[in-house]
Amino acid sequence: MTTETAPAGRITLPGGEMLAWSDLPQQRLADGGPVAALAARLVPPGARVLVAGPHDPALLDQLGHAEVTCLLRSHPDAVALAQRAAHLVVGGPAGLPDDETYDVVIAAAGLDPVESVEGTQLGWDGVLARLVAVLRPGGALLLRLDNPLGLHRLVATTPWYAGRDDSAWTIGGVLDRTHPANRDQLRERLTAAELQPAACWAAYPDASTPTALLDADHLDSDGGSGLFDAVLHGACAGGFTSDTVLQDPARLAVDALHAGRAADLAPGWLMLAHRPASPAAPTTPSADRDLPVALLQTGRPGIGVLEVLHGPSGWRWGLTSATGTNVPAAAPFASREAAYRDADALSGPVPSGRLLRTLLLDAALRRDLATLRTLLQGYAGWLADQADTDGRIAGAAALAGTDNVVVDGARYAVLDPSWRVTDPLPADVVLARGLWRFAAELLTGGYAHPWSSTLDVVGLTVVLGGLAGHDVDRTTVDEAVEAEAAIAAALHGLDHDGRVNLATELHAVAPTDPPVGGHSYQQLREAWLRQREELARLTALTAWTEELLTSRERALRRAETTVGLLSGSLSYRVGRLAITPARLAKRGARAAKRRAIAALAPQQQEEQQ
Repeated sequence: MTTETAPAGRITLPGGEMLAWSDLPQQRLADGGPVAALAARLVPPGARVLVAGPHDPALLDQLGHAEVTCLLRSHPDAVALAQRAAHLVVGGPAGLPDDETYDVVIAAAGLDPVESVEGTQLGWDGVLARLVAVLRPGGALLLRLDNPLGLHRLVATTPWYAGRDDSAWTIGGVLDRTHPANRDQLRERLTAAELQPAACWAAYPDASTPTALLDADHLDSDGGSGLFDAVLHGACAGGFTSDTVLQDPARLAVDALHAGRAADLAPGWLMLAHRPASPAAPTTPSADRDLPVALLQTGRPGIGVLEVLHGPSGWRWGLTSATGTNVPAAAPFASREAAYRDADALSGPVPSGRLLRTLLLDAALRRDLATLRTLLQGYAGWLADQADTDGRIAGAAALAGTDNVVVDGARYAVLDPSWRVTDPLPADVVLARGLWRFAAELLTGGYAHPWSSTLDVVGLTVVLGGLAGHDVDRTTVDEAVEAEAAIAAALHGLDHDGRVNLATELHAVAPTDPPVGGHSYQQLREAWLRQREELARLTALTAWTEELLTSRERALRRAETTVGLLSGSLSYRVGRLAITPARLAKRGARAAKRRAIAALAPQQQEEQQ
């Protein structure tokens, strides 16, 4: 190798390196995602950090304020990352020098990828013991553990034990007693290694590239949190769009949240543990920092990761920079054609309450029209209060759909106020857009509801508007769908043609369609059942129409036959002979009357003159 690809003195080869293998992740998140943001928050400036195992290169960029050593088993990966780390050790954990200690050890890819198949096999506990040995007293360890009973396995179409690719060297089943299989077992292993578990975050929707890290203890205790509800639904709905799954992962994650089991079903966990400090050693500064309740991927490079932190009056929003510190405003990062996202708004408290969409779905499933009416009237009234004197709504309230509004008693509030419209929208269009989005989710999602199965999406929107106390007509719904297409096109960066195509697709959404986005066999089956019911209804209607037409045609034929028989009878002919002279006389009398009137008209005019 040359000094251009691997600077001299940076790469150490103690033995056991894998020369023809790469572990670097193919799927990467902007700025390294929540894992990199969490790692940057835990690492104080100037700290000595050991990054054990393959990680997103952006994570190393986030640790530019520290002295980083990488422990890798792949030599090509070491060459690729040589410019991002101060030192790289290529081989198994046994190759770490005994006289080196670190303030923070990060193993956010787990312990299995740390061990090289070309070197001495230490096993999971052996690798953990080696990493603990190089962690100085008072230091912190950030460790990932995959969940063998996670949501990703429950919805996968291919069983986990059917893997045949080259990377399936270790099979993470629950019968493997050398690996911990849940959070309690992980805490026991860390305690046995003389570490003190401090915090744990559940990783969704995938353990390797999570877009959301949620505090596991809060997930267990705050099952009704509208924030967690929206985050889990959004992360799981967007994390499985490229795969067909067995069932809807977003619905399963939300159900697990309200059952207090969202942390148990997480695809993986990130556990933070500390090594107790000796009397002569100071405590690592990172151990005293406030730990975030949640870290959320924004999806935009250069913006950072959204944080939810503890504040004096509850949770509050925050935004991380590239160095992991909390920063104020950032420039809006979406097209301003119809809507944009303003990071300046993410600095206040996170409103408490339950997500309006979940409450509406629950009431619809229970056929509770009274609760539906109360919630929708409250939602419509709250939107009306946000309108100006011209009846238009601006800012975040104009985009406040049922999936971004939380309800706490009689109080309604926008959950994420960073999404804003460029120009104010009419209040009736804003309401119709929120109701249309809910109606589309209700019908295409296959949810049971108390209304007629023959209603289309627009018709159900009109019905929901009536429950909300507003006369929403189909014209207003069409305007709302156009607004939805423009807003979605702006937020996703679609061009004019993409916006037109999206509007066409939204107008064509039917109750027999599966939900938009990733498809599950369960949802596809429900869509097939709805299509079969619709076909059965149309077939029955066609059969009834054909039977009606056949009966009418038979009656007409009978009438024609009767007329034909009567027209050929003797009485009919005699009647015609008797009636014909009378008809002719009547016609002659009418003609004579017209001629007499015409002759008298000039005489009357002369007399008048």
